Amino acid sequence: MDLGIAGKRAAVAAASKGLGYAVAQALVAEGVQVAVCGRHTETIEAAASQLGDTVVPLVADVSTPAGAEGFVRDARAALGGVDILVANAGGPPPGTFATVRVDQYLEAFELNCHSTIAMCYEAVPEMRERQWGRVLAITSIAVRQPIPTLILSNTARAGLTGFLKTLAREIAADGVTVNSLLPGLHATERVTALHADPGNAAAGIPAGTIGDPADFGRVAAFLCSEPARYVTGTATAVDGGADAGLI
Repeated sequence: MDLGIAGKRAAVAAASKGLGYAVAQALVAEGVQVAVCGRHTETIEAAASQLGDTVVPLVADVSTPAGAEGFVRDARAALGGVDILVANAGGPPPGTFATVRVDQYLEAFELNCHSTIAMCYEAVPEMRERQWGRVLAITSIAVRQPIPTLILSNTARAGLTGFLKTLAREIAADGVTVNSLLPGLHATERVTALHADPGNAAAGIPAGTIGDPADFGRVAAFLCSEPARYVTGTATAVDGGADAGLI
């Protein structure tokens, strides 16, 4: 299938590894001009080199609104514009109500909600002017089914989902779609850090295995595509059937 996005320009946050890297890789395969960011020069330059000679590496810390806005501005300057925004960031530390301090919720909000909101404010006005744009946020299945010991992530990402749904409805008539992908367990470094034995974690997944980041990237690329122009306001699980909810 021709996704119709060759030549489009994408800013993919936190893409030095993991799911962000996989999304950038899938977009590059579709002929998209991509700018990626990470917090460390050496790491993001190495990732960009692996992705392709045309990929632009940018150093940015998207855990803060200022860093997130700066990434989008730098991507716009490097690419001449941003047609596709893929908002992504690492997760906050694990914890429960009994172990997490009150101030840590604000830190989690900055990382997994406020930073994406800031990226949208920086990128969306230009998309509305052009009457074409794609916003895709990588969140978590926790927004549908809270994950034990991840109370910070559960809370912050649920708030972001409310923002994204509202934004999607406000700008749909401008040719700009807003969606989120809810990853379950995929073979990334974060999963390894949270699960001593990812193989055992896969036992609770109906598909019988943890996900391949490359497959996740292809799903993301479709939601950024021209054929997906009528898909907006969705929060789509990519989790091997782990979410037991009806909708």
